[in-house]
Amino acid sequence: MLFLDEAERCLLCKVPRCKQNCPINTPIPEIISLYRNGEIEKAGEVLFQNNPLSLVCSIVCPHENQCKGNCVRGLKGEPIRFHDIETEISEDYFKKLHFENTPKDKDKIAIIGGGPAGITIALILARKGFKVTIFDANPKIGGVLRYGIPEYRLTNKLIDDIENKLLQLGVTIRPNTLIGPIITLDKLLSDGYKSIFIGTGVWNPQPLNIKGETLGTTHYAIDYLKSPEVYNLGNKVVVIGAGNVAMDAARTAKRSGVKEVYVIYRKSEADMSATREEIKEAREDGVIFKFFRAPLEITEDGIKLAYTENVIDENGRVSTKILEGQEEFFPCTSTIIAVSQLPKTNIVSTSADLQTNNRGFVIIDEKGTTSKKGVFSSGDVVTGGKTVVEAVAKAKIVADAMEEYCLNN
Repeated sequence: MLFLDEAERCLLCKVPRCKQNCPINTPIPEIISLYRNGEIEKAGEVLFQNNPLSLVCSIVCPHENQCKGNCVRGLKGEPIRFHDIETEISEDYFKKLHFENTPKDKDKIAIIGGGPAGITIALILARKGFKVTIFDANPKIGGVLRYGIPEYRLTNKLIDDIENKLLQLGVTIRPNTLIGPIITLDKLLSDGYKSIFIGTGVWNPQPLNIKGETLGTTHYAIDYLKSPEVYNLGNKVVVIGAGNVAMDAARTAKRSGVKEVYVIYRKSEADMSATREEIKEAREDGVIFKFFRAPLEITEDGIKLAYTENVIDENGRVSTKILEGQEEFFPCTSTIIAVSQLPKTNIVSTSADLQTNNRGFVIIDEKGTTSKKGVFSSGDVVTGGKTVVEAVAKAKIVADAMEEYCLNN
């Protein structure tokens, strides 16, 4: 019990703000009480039943915005580092966890996309006797866990271990299979899949729409993070963006041997969407930040930047104003764009009855039901880029809805 002293500091609040601000309502006081009493296995079981990806979430969650950031202890001192306790408990539980391949006497389920949402639904429905097949466009499942989060933050070995648990359960995995162009939703339904889940994430980068984005020295962060080892970025890299993906790209470039890595952002540090912890760790890795600069044009030798300032309107909203005539040329060997991501269109373009909004995100109701009968969806392909724990929380609701649909149709 590595963190018993930390657990002893917990006040076990009757109204736990930590739990209230956890997207999946992790019963934190209950877990800490079990941990204090040495009931590690029981604590692990409670965590797993509530969140099948509790181990992953304990590592990658933005804790400063959730449990840690809302701990009462943090008002006058150091908040409880519950995520460290959760990691210890979940690691121990997951190592010992072994599934039996129970009889699959219920309907066939197709899961498109083996990311956090798809994995969660597969774990839930396979354990209930459904015949689950995961279709993934990549060689290995994991989605953003494997291809979006750097290895130094979340090891691929852990994702491999999760895949092995799915195989123990009798889940079938079909890799390198892009649903849409050849295998359509209608084809899946005609082949006997009673229900389909779409959890394909957001893998199309949002462009800046400025000159120079097609140059060989320009890359999108979502592509770079899939396989950073194949890129030759040179010695001076600029990353454009302010979120955690931008931090991941910048830190990965630095850890891959790039001498100088700069993050450029059009507003202030306080306006950045990345967590304070990620920004701090990026600085510790040697990443340099340049604020109040907006990209105008990318060239093979660098990037043209405009100076900016924040403007606050009468409603208190902050916008960015470009300062006319105040520009600079910033030399660099490569530019990485990390501003946002959008869904790919390979499924919706071949499914006229699957409704999306004007940005390509799938439209669902509160249970994850889409406009196409038998088809459900959730995760980033519905909401845009969110956290892993939010994807898992929504996926639990959708899994129940899919089970209900299969029983009643």
